[in-house]
Amino acid sequence: MNLARCWTLLLSRNRTPHHHESSWRLCCGMVGLLLLADRCLNVAGQRLAIAQDGANQVSSSKPIPGWEVTPESEAALQKGLAWLARNQGTEGNWESEDLGLVGLGGLSFLAAGHLPQRGRYGDTVDRAFKYVLKKAKPSGLLNSADAQRDMYNHGLAAFVLGQAYGMTGDPQIGRVLDKSLRLISNTQCEDGGWDYRAKRQQHGHDLSLVVMQAKALRSAVDSGFEVRNDVVRLAIQSVRDHYKAENGARGFDEKAQEGPGQFTYDGNRTTLAMAACGVVCLQEFGQYDDWRIAKNMEQISREVSRIRPNRGSGEVPFDAYTLYYVGQAIYQTGGADWQKNYPALRDYLVASQVKRPENPGEDGSWRDTRWVHGKQGQLYGTAVACFILAMPNRYLPILQEGKIEGLKDQLSGPPAANKPR
Repeated sequence: MNLARCWTLLLSRNRTPHHHESSWRLCCGMVGLLLLADRCLNVAGQRLAIAQDGANQVSSSKPIPGWEVTPESEAALQKGLAWLARNQGTEGNWESEDLGLVGLGGLSFLAAGHLPQRGRYGDTVDRAFKYVLKKAKPSGLLNSADAQRDMYNHGLAAFVLGQAYGMTGDPQIGRVLDKSLRLISNTQCEDGGWDYRAKRQQHGHDLSLVVMQAKALRSAVDSGFEVRNDVVRLAIQSVRDHYKAENGARGFDEKAQEGPGQFTYDGNRTTLAMAACGVVCLQEFGQYDDWRIAKNMEQISREVSRIRPNRGSGEVPFDAYTLYYVGQAIYQTGGADWQKNYPALRDYLVASQVKRPENPGEDGSWRDTRWVHGKQGQLYGTAVACFILAMPNRYLPILQEGKIEGLKDQLSGPPAANKPR
């Protein structure tokens, strides 16, 4: 898909109140400028701000006007990106074999408006994506680590490649992305889920794997690819099957609508991460009116209201995986959920960021508190923190939209091949 296609897609989509007019003009303005400059505009380090009178202003340092971005959060984002660039290494992978984590490192720069081979961080972004592309297997699998992490790394890396393709139109990314989408379709289990390993079987393992592939599929749609509708329908069914009410009812049982309930990891175990994952899946597939969304957002809002930063600790709220999906859940639902909860996440990250100028291996970083440790943990925590702080920019294709009219119908029609539209 080229940028002209992006322009057509943007003009055809509706926006919700929390996707401000300035964001819409920002997106359209960026695409228009890129078209006129034949992809040669250097966007690194620039911010396009729209004044109230509608005048266009370009700023290289000022934060986007409004309540979402503060001078402190902008400074924290820049320090985080500087840590990622400083500690990337010549291979571009931050000493990690997990392509999902390497992809997240690249995503944090895309979210802040930095593109491969352009501007201050152009080489950093380019090295990250070249590493992922180089490690992609002929089958389309995006995992070079242990096979037990196949579909975690694959789904996350494919999501990031979808965003990168939507912003650059790079044909090499497009070819790898196409193969990765086919692998997602071919490894979907009969119940609509996925296993940890890249293989098709009767039952998927858990909801955490479904959301990874769901994000990849929706990312591809946003970047101009068609995905198989039967795969999407089965995935939505799997998500809903993972809902459990406090009264014991599950899935599609009518009693499940009575009283509180939450998405679960495996049909039984409830976690904040799974509450957010379920919301994100349904939102990404256009199921905006699903009653399960509001019930899980209540749980998410309660947990966000309880977080208290440990200043300078480097800890992200919850853990990096949970933060990644909580941030997207509150953004995708928008409105009061976004306005109430985003400042709490933002201000936590600002306070907890490591500030040790004498130690370049730590200064500006965050770390995961649960899943990975060492430099990988720093990569994970810092990349997710930067992504959260950069979300108000709305540079990423998946963040430039509100509710898309007709998306539910589009994704529930006859099966389609994985190919660019």
